[in-house]
Amino acid sequence: MDELQRLIWEGENDKVDFKQRVTKPEKIARTMVSFANTHGGVILVGVKDNGYVTGVDPEEEKHTLQLAADFYCDPPVQLQYEEIEQDNRTVLMVIVPESKQKPHFAKLGNDDWRGYVRVKDTSVQTSKMVNKVLEQEPEQFEQLPLNRHENAVLDYLQLHPRITLRQFMKIANLSERRAYRILVKLVIHGYLLLHDKEKEDFYTLV
Repeated sequence: MDELQRLIWEGENDKVDFKQRVTKPEKIARTMVSFANTHGGVILVGVKDNGYVTGVDPEEEKHTLQLAADFYCDPPVQLQYEEIEQDNRTVLMVIVPESKQKPHFAKLGNDDWRGYVRVKDTSVQTSKMVNKVLEQEPEQFEQLPLNRHENAVLDYLQLHPRITLRQFMKIANLSERRAYRILVKLVIHGYLLLHDKEKEDFYTLV
């Protein structure tokens, strides 16, 4: 099994995204930013969501992709391209490395820039809290397994529907900054969902 077949067979996940075509720079910019802010990833252009290879004109796609990376991502996201032939069709593999300039933001509209991280197969919008931690801690998040404080969050959420930063600080007897970092790590690793549309941010299990 070659690399393209393996990636398609494994399906979309925290490091792989399928796109049949790239038509809107502002939309693909969110995916680029989410990969750059998390652990990097690959966008396969010319592949439908179900894994069917449709193929593309790589030069045409590169134009929109580069536009998105340079002008719809702040700071700009670095891309690497690889063209792969399969059944007389061309798939464009777009490699987005993990960035050393976190956080990156994607342009949604005039003066509307938002951060994203990759959680499973989705680009999830971040809050100001997540952006702040990414900026202060640009190195990779430490690998799992989880420590006792991180497990304490998950144990609490087995019995309660949600948890806030303040609740976690109290339960685990942690400083605000340390509690922030633990919650962000759990969001980025796909354990928690961040809800930041209400008066106070809160977290739930994925």
